[in-house]
Amino acid sequence: MKLAIVGVSGAVGQEFLRVLDQRNFPMDELVLFGSSRSAGRVYTFRGKQYTVKELKHNDDFKGIDVAFVSAGGGTSKEFEKTITKHGTVMIDNSSAFRMDEDVPLVVPEVNPEDALNRPRGVIANPNCTTIQMVGDEADDFYILALEALTDDRLSVEELIRLTMRTGEMAIEVMKKLDEANTTIYQNPAPQKVNVHLKKGPFIIVSGHDLKDLEMLLKQTEGTGIHIYTHGEMLPCHGYPELNKYPHLAGNFGGAWQDQQKQFDNLPGCILMTTNCLMRPRDSYKDRIYSTNVVGWDGVKHIGKNENGEKDFSAIIEQALELGGYPEDQDVQEILVGFGHHATLGYADAIVDAVKSGKLRHFFLIGGCDGARPGRNYYTEFAEMVPQDCLIMTLACGKYRFNKLDFGEVAGLPRLLDIGQCNDVYSAIRIATALADAFGTDVNGLPLSLIISWYEQKAVADLLALLSLGIHDIYLGPTLPAFLSPNVLQYLTDTFHLKSISNARDDIRTCLGQAV
Repeated sequence: MKLAIVGVSGAVGQEFLRVLDQRNFPMDELVLFGSSRSAGRVYTFRGKQYTVKELKHNDDFKGIDVAFVSAGGGTSKEFEKTITKHGTVMIDNSSAFRMDEDVPLVVPEVNPEDALNRPRGVIANPNCTTIQMVGDEADDFYILALEALTDDRLSVEELIRLTMRTGEMAIEVMKKLDEANTTIYQNPAPQKVNVHLKKGPFIIVSGHDLKDLEMLLKQTEGTGIHIYTHGEMLPCHGYPELNKYPHLAGNFGGAWQDQQKQFDNLPGCILMTTNCLMRPRDSYKDRIYSTNVVGWDGVKHIGKNENGEKDFSAIIEQALELGGYPEDQDVQEILVGFGHHATLGYADAIVDAVKSGKLRHFFLIGGCDGARPGRNYYTEFAEMVPQDCLIMTLACGKYRFNKLDFGEVAGLPRLLDIGQCNDVYSAIRIATALADAFGTDVNGLPLSLIISWYEQKAVADLLALLSLGIHDIYLGPTLPAFLSPNVLQYLTDTFHLKSISNARDDIRTCLGQAV
């Protein structure tokens, strides 16, 4: 059998090579294709070197039995007839043909027989992640990845494949988390949230853990205590099974790096549920509690019993004793709750707005935040985004601008808060669904990703985006510390990764305007 891989230099193309080798797939000959940019690269497969050929409209596919294609929906559509005209079976990994009635949509574990009926010689699959990860492989990959760290025999190509696989696993894990959250607390919906405090006792909940918030809400019912979210807990207000509690009163403060000055001398208590705890100041150390894996010397920790339940009576009693503020602060509301389910409810309106010219471009501005100079770039960027463009945001980087009034565009809010840092899965769902609606891939959308960087979970988020082959990501204000010159060059060549410059020039570049 003679096989071809189209788009071999991308993350999915590399995964094709890995899977073919892992499963010892029988073949007599292998041909690799790529763009003009990738042509000439050499890859080693089963001890033999293969040079990438440039994909062209010619007879290069004559004699090839099967072609695995992952070069983007636009390329798939353009080269469909070139690939299939001599009888080659085209197995396409993009969204180009998923809605075509005369192209079978095949999940091998579900409907393999449909692959036999292919009038156009094309087989589509739902998604690279779905096909390769049916079942839970996260634990197995964790062991494999740890083992690879100590294996000096691995080639650069093998390490790159493992790194991209890490991004795929990140998507799979975030998908599981999304399923868990939406199953228990229902799909987030748009919700106005007061960012100023009310009169009376209160507890501020920070971190990421929705279950801890739910348990605290149940235990504080009828006590007169207001519960406020903080940091990455802000998106909790969008979940119906959490915002049904009337004493979930609003959100306090901003990103994690401001907590020391914001928590200073508060007449209330703070509960840290997961990471993002900074060294507590003495002025509030006696009023801050930790739970789960979070802790600090001298900070009271709340554990769980054998049933997973937690007793929050100590923090509740102290909050009542402190009493909170004597007067209500003026109300200021912001809008949250635009996860993939809510945002895609506007899909038809978004598509119509783009086609009519009312909506020109999408900007995803998000990521981790920090205290170092230069992060005002993201505030300036959001403020400079033209009025006919829509901003999506997630993670704590949104606190650089989420209290500003951006108004509407084409009847839609110009700022859509997608959620926490681990809600990158929602952003991916939104982008891929819009790509399908426009008959292209994510790279073909009028979409720019402007990512603020601060290590930690951002590593997984970035690898998730790269594993999908997403190009032209803007990253800053400084690049990750682990990016050696060689790694940076690879990311630049393969994914056109860009370092931010200044907001005005970067916006112009994103919009295709002369700088």
